[in-house]
Amino acid sequence: MRYRTCAFSLALLAISAFAADTVLAQPAHPPKDPPKDAAKKPPAVINPPPTAKDWADIAKLPDWSGVWNPKVTDQDAQIKTNPPPWNAKAAAEIAKMFAEEKAGKPRLIFSDCLPEAMPAWMLVTHNAMEILFTPGRVTMLGESDGNRLRRIYTDGRPHPDEPDPTFHGHSTGRWEGDTLVVDTVDILPQAPVAISEAAGVPNNGDMRVVERIHLADKDILHDDLEIFAPKVLTAPWKTTRTFFRQRARKFDIVEGVCQQGNLSERIDKDGNAVFVPIERTPWGNIAVPN
Repeated sequence: MRYRTCAFSLALLAISAFAADTVLAQPAHPPKDPPKDAAKKPPAVINPPPTAKDWADIAKLPDWSGVWNPKVTDQDAQIKTNPPPWNAKAAAEIAKMFAEEKAGKPRLIFSDCLPEAMPAWMLVTHNAMEILFTPGRVTMLGESDGNRLRRIYTDGRPHPDEPDPTFHGHSTGRWEGDTLVVDTVDILPQAPVAISEAAGVPNNGDMRVVERIHLADKDILHDDLEIFAPKVLTAPWKTTRTFFRQRARKFDIVEGVCQQGNLSERIDKDGNAVFVPIERTPWGNIAVPN
């Protein structure tokens, strides 16, 4: 009985001490109760199911269907007519790359089957692409590899609070009339600012790309880019890339697997069809057999 009484007393003391601490912990002037209409709202759904209105709104957007090919001759011309404002270090590296290309030993900017990344994809790609409109986003699909993919979110979401850099970065977009304005951040520092497949330097971080994509004519798409890359450029670089549409059914984007180019088709000792690695130089080019 004495044990029970002591235990009960100790429990009362503990409860009293807790209550005292609780009272002392209260603010001198506790906040007033919030109004009923200020109840906390549940977090927004990241990808809500589309509604009939969402699909109806897409029907009002400009027609970007079909297969789009880059105007490669214009890409090449802009190397001379509108070069990036490189800083001294980047300019020296680019000059060295041009010299090596002229000497017949170009360095491949895009090696190891990594994505071309942003903004190089839009600047120097030689491959076709397709553009899809779905509720809340615009998706760009490139012909080369499954990694040639951009998601441009048009549902009003902001960029992430905590950056998670990727090859193509995080893109948000909004429509200004028939022009899609795209803001891309969180791009890996290794992603190049490239002016050709043989000339370009890593952006080295803090890069931002703003695009204004619009139809310049019925079957001509312009991508007006403004590239902010303070580690390699002395000023923002404004440039435009042109894509032309192929509407005929015989044109389509096809599967492209970059890694397949690093392999040779062979038959092994058991008669199975296999891939065998091709020897390459440190620059990424196929090694010349001895």
